[in-house]
Amino acid sequence: MNRQNPRQIALRVLGRRRGGAGFTENLLERSLAKAKLQPPDRGLCQELAYGVIRWQATLDWLIARKIHGREPKAALQNLLRLGLYQIFWLDKVPAHAAVHETVELAKRGGLGPQAGLVNAILRGYLREFDSTRKALAGLKRTDPALGYSHPRWLVEKWRRHRDHERARRLLEWNNTPPKTFARVNTLKTDPGRLLNRWREENVEFGPVRRDWLEENPVFELKSHPPLASLESFRDGWFYIQDPSTLLAPIELAPQSGETILDLCAAPGGKTAFIAQLMNNQGKIVACDVSEERLKLLRENCRRLGATCVEAVLSSAFSLQLSAFDRILVDAPCSNTGVIRRRVDLRWRISPAEILRLRKTQIKLLQLAAPKLKPGGVLVYSTCSLEPEENQEVVRDFLRGNQNFKLEFERELLPFADRVDGAFVARLTKV
Repeated sequence: MNRQNPRQIALRVLGRRRGGAGFTENLLERSLAKAKLQPPDRGLCQELAYGVIRWQATLDWLIARKIHGREPKAALQNLLRLGLYQIFWLDKVPAHAAVHETVELAKRGGLGPQAGLVNAILRGYLREFDSTRKALAGLKRTDPALGYSHPRWLVEKWRRHRDHERARRLLEWNNTPPKTFARVNTLKTDPGRLLNRWREENVEFGPVRRDWLEENPVFELKSHPPLASLESFRDGWFYIQDPSTLLAPIELAPQSGETILDLCAAPGGKTAFIAQLMNNQGKIVACDVSEERLKLLRENCRRLGATCVEAVLSSAFSLQLSAFDRILVDAPCSNTGVIRRRVDLRWRISPAEILRLRKTQIKLLQLAAPKLKPGGVLVYSTCSLEPEENQEVVRDFLRGNQNFKLEFERELLPFADRVDGAFVARLTKV
């Protein structure tokens, strides 16, 4: 086994994540950039790292059945998770090969004394494969939190709010790999030119149609070389963006020549799309809380040619009242609508965090309200599925601001709309 082995890289990423070194997506991206794996091995490495984290609770349930109350150390736990994931979730990996590779990882990764235990547990599950598959299927019915590997409090919350069947479909959705979508950047090109260029760059794509997209072309990228290697990407001809994120700018309906406030703008996907809808004519004041986030926003806007954007640090933001024609408040939230896309998220969020974020969301709306011109439009959006952060925030705001009227409200539900989850409300100032 050499340093380029996809299982070894996945195991290393899992260990670093456990040590608090950052989000899995970022850790894996950096590791893969150094490793320079061939596409099949790169795909396997990503599948292993993401799959183990998604199914962590279920994998730990399998481990606990064999070690009888003992708690394995983190390195051994990750190794067993990796082996069991290959056996029960990856049909393309032969089971005996999964066992062999995992045992070899133990020997070469400083866990030689435990290699026998790893071998015994994994081979024991090979002998019990059919009965274990039945037990895993039954667990989804009897204990969905373990069966679908989600925090118990969140599963119970969704079952209360959405009923059991809709909650089940949401849990299923969150455990499937997300698709990659690209928005055509018409500030620099048109769909025809971009598609021709993608064909030259070996990008496989397909059309995307949703009722809110109308004439705003979005494509699914079915396979592609690393995005950073594509000249079309570096030239700013497209932006990676889930279709759900376009609903808020579309409802904002910015017009050429207007002055727009984007209150929580980084990394800039919605900001640049607003500039596109305005034909780069007018002014967008894009705010965020840190210079690091604004740096990313500026880089994206520069690459995409969104020249009407002025990036401003939130703490330095002090403009006179009633200065803006339209305001977008894309509020920080629990992100429960994008659990499928952000693999660590389900294990990081908590009920207390949702309540804390709710206070921030209401505060942001209160901050934005006086800066909107009479007759102006304020759009509030999140990528949360929680009523406490969505409908209830809007109702609380309207109770205290009777000069605003709710004109539009929509929740995008992942399994129904086949996009990331999102909430959008359009308010007008009377």
